[in-house]
Amino acid sequence: MWRYILKRIGFIVIALFFVSLITFILIKSAPGNYIETERLITQNLTDVNVPPDVKEAWEKMYHLDKPEWQQFLIFLGNAVKFQFGPSFKYPTKTVENIIVETYPVSLTLAGLAMLLAIVIGIPLGILSAFYKDTLIDRIAIFLSMIGTSIPNYVMAVFLIYILALTLHLVPSIGWGQPVNYVLPVLSLAIGPIGSITRFMRSSLIETLNQEYIKVARAKGGGFIQVVIQHGVRNSLIPLMTVIGPQLAYLSVGTLFVENLFNIPGLGKFYSSAAVYRDYPMVMGTTLFFAGIVMFVNLLVDIVYGLLDPRIRKLDMNRS
Repeated sequence: MWRYILKRIGFIVIALFFVSLITFILIKSAPGNYIETERLITQNLTDVNVPPDVKEAWEKMYHLDKPEWQQFLIFLGNAVKFQFGPSFKYPTKTVENIIVETYPVSLTLAGLAMLLAIVIGIPLGILSAFYKDTLIDRIAIFLSMIGTSIPNYVMAVFLIYILALTLHLVPSIGWGQPVNYVLPVLSLAIGPIGSITRFMRSSLIETLNQEYIKVARAKGGGFIQVVIQHGVRNSLIPLMTVIGPQLAYLSVGTLFVENLFNIPGLGKFYSSAAVYRDYPMVMGTTLFFAGIVMFVNLLVDIVYGLLDPRIRKLDMNRS
């Protein structure tokens, strides 16, 4: 098991290297730089040419006067220590400090959305499986298909129009009060609800077709004894493979929702950094997001292996 974990960590390190390399190449290929973009957007200047002495001092401060291969090596050396340097847009703060301050907001938003998705998705999947090929099943499948096919930012606009602008039930923007959580959490939870419902349905249907379930039904077992105690318990183990990655992707995929609702999370800073060509912020945040997704997937595999000895034995044989 430990050999398998170390092997996976090695692959993660290699993957993070290539993520940082590709991100570096792409952002360096983008037209413009921070000083020119900041003058164009913030100061509304049509002349984006920067005085040579100002540009030279700025480039020297951020090591941009060095060859690009040296800039990349400097970034890698600092990234190993989780040090990404100061942000262009927020020079008094380092990128790692911004991550530490803002990521808990994104994680809270993602955690609440996943909790709501589990609370709704699992029971809906159970009902859909138990009442297979009935009206309840068809409605559940239809709702899950809508949830998984509509992007969260489109769902956010729809919810704002219905709940905020039409019914005036909740505010359309803001953060900090419990009522501000409603729209962004719902916007992010709709997709995972659909995924969890569909996976729970298919997993439970497969479980209910097992021989021991048929025997329990033949003995007169009711809904709670057969479906809940036997079927659901065994179907929840493979559900881990959906919930874990969904939480990881949610925690790094709140960008559009945070911007739409003016939520001070890491996603909002990340999108702003991309617009302003804030190289340290884009590089550091991209590497951080990629690391979160990879390590959560590894954690899910480890937990899944601990819960199901067959998976653990298969992984150990592969390693």
